[in-house]
Amino acid sequence: MGRRVYTREFKVSAVKLVQEQGYTVSEASQSLGVDATSIRNWLKKFSAEVGGGGTDEAALRAELRKLRQENKRLLMDREILKKATAFFAKHQP
Repeated sequence: MGRRVYTREFKVSAVKLVQEQGYTVSEASQSLGVDATSIRNWLKKFSAEVGGGGTDEAALRAELRKLRQENKRLLMDREILKKATAFFAKHQP
C-alpha cells in the first residue's frame, strides 16, 4: 500500500477543524480518516497560516482539558454520593 498524498487545502482544513471548531486531534483524525500524527505535523506547519495556535490558545486548551477532567471527577463523585444517600435512606431504623 502506497503513501497517500493530501492536498494543501485538505491539510489546512484539517488544521481549521482542530483550531477553529474545537475538535481534538484524535476526533479530527477519526473524522477525516487520517493518522493523528499527520494532523499534529500539519498543526505545527500550518497553524500560523490559519491564524491561531499561539501560546494563549495552547494555555486555553490546557486549562480546558484540566477543567474537563475535573468536571468528570466531580460528576463521578456526585453519582457516588447519590447512591450512598439512597442506600442509607433505605436502611435507616
